[in-house]
Amino acid sequence: MNTFNRSVDLLQRALDVNTLRYQVAANNLSNSEVPNFKRTTVNFESELKRAFDSEEEAKNGFQMTRTDPRHIPLAQPTDWRSVEPRRVLDYTTTAKANGNNVDAETEAMNVLKIQLQYRLLTQLENFEFSQVRTAIRR
Repeated sequence: MNTFNRSVDLLQRALDVNTLRYQVAANNLSNSEVPNFKRTTVNFESELKRAFDSEEEAKNGFQMTRTDPRHIPLAQPTDWRSVEPRRVLDYTTTAKANGNNVDAETEAMNVLKIQLQYRLLTQLENFEFSQVRTAIRR
């Protein structure tokens, strides 16, 4: 896959993850006063990094020949396109007397941060396509 396709695909996935993060943060914020409600976060970047690292390790690592398809492959890389965002429930902390662990101010700041990240990602995607337009014109 060429770098343009990979960049655009990664940007699209990041936009999708940001949309999910926005929904999760809005849900956390709307339930900030519900007794025993536990906040949720979205984990994506660490899983994506693990997939990229596994590709590098498979490329530079020790290769063994498999003589039978039943043999277990040694360093099977994880395809980064198969990585999905994970919702993580924080059930270990309690911030309020009613058992709720959502801080409304923190969640409001998360919403603003997510909005700014979304804007930045759309500008990056626009930049990728503007480079293609420039190359086509010349």
